[in-house]
Amino acid sequence: MEHRNLIAALCMISAFILPINAELKYVDASRLTLIGKVMPTPENVYHRVDTVKYNDMPFQVKRLFTHSAGLVVSFKTNSPTVAARWTTKGKGVMGNVTPICDRGLDLYMNDGGKWIPVGAGTPSAGKAEQERVITKNLKPGVHRFLLYLPLFEEVRSLEIGVDEGSFIEAEPSPFRHTVLMYGSSILHGACASRSGLAYPARMSRNTGINFVNYGLSGNGKMEAAVADMLKDIDADAFILDCIPNPSVDEICDRTINFIKTIRDKHTDAPIIVIQSVTREKGNFNMKICKMVKEQNRAIEDQIHILHKLGFKNLYLIKENHFLGTDHEGTVDGVHPSDLGFERMLEKIKPALAEILDIKFRK
Repeated sequence: MEHRNLIAALCMISAFILPINAELKYVDASRLTLIGKVMPTPENVYHRVDTVKYNDMPFQVKRLFTHSAGLVVSFKTNSPTVAARWTTKGKGVMGNVTPICDRGLDLYMNDGGKWIPVGAGTPSAGKAEQERVITKNLKPGVHRFLLYLPLFEEVRSLEIGVDEGSFIEAEPSPFRHTVLMYGSSILHGACASRSGLAYPARMSRNTGINFVNYGLSGNGKMEAAVADMLKDIDADAFILDCIPNPSVDEICDRTINFIKTIRDKHTDAPIIVIQSVTREKGNFNMKICKMVKEQNRAIEDQIHILHKLGFKNLYLIKENHFLGTDHEGTVDGVHPSDLGFERMLEKIKPALAEILDIKFRK
């Protein structure tokens, strides 16, 4: 009797420590469709920019372009289970973002033509290598998925797991055209709770347009070397949401040449500049309040000069309480929460819809 009880106990223990992939097969995600890239990156497929080719960019800019912000894997499968194994460079998490946003995964499934979140790859603390079942027990049939990669980490490897006997195949991108977005940490995704809630990702699902995320946390400062890289991108339009990062002097010194560099290569593409959000801290910190007002005034002046120089198809979206007026739109007094991003989108969507001739779903 004691032996039987011991064997039963060991069986129960082994059931809990079986590897997650005991009944799953994994495929390298790089064999599937990767959305959000506009150039090859030989060093790592999950980098956003070829930092070897564009080596003249500042060090921090090149480092941030190794983050997988805005990258999405598109695939279809008939598996009731979807899992993932992935490795990131770092193990820490920034203090103002969730672990899922920072280095986790975010899975959406198409249901009746609408993209619905179905699960997240929640990373374990202090580990670079992760493995998670993201969703399971799905209804029978073939389903289309978008898997959003981490916003603030470099992905070293990624595999997607499905049940043995199921298939998994690359699915074409559901997004058309290319709108290149360059900007600050807010564009990068701080502080969305999940990577699929960064505002370029929201706009892509909402419109069917490919809004490419070139956010650079704290480093969207309009350097000439960055403009030289952006001009090489085959984009239908450019959105510059970088004004929170450069100083007033940098805005005055760099804006004209930055936009001119892009315009010389893209003679007809709309270029849209978005003023800085009013930082929540600026409601009480008068130094921050003054800085943001001066940044926004400086970029408005620069756009006015460019218009006088004859630049066409150049637009400015002015700050208009992007995050609301109840002081509840940020995580840390600077970066929008999910609520703040929702409010921001409601403010900027009408202008974007008119300029780009697109429709946002309600």
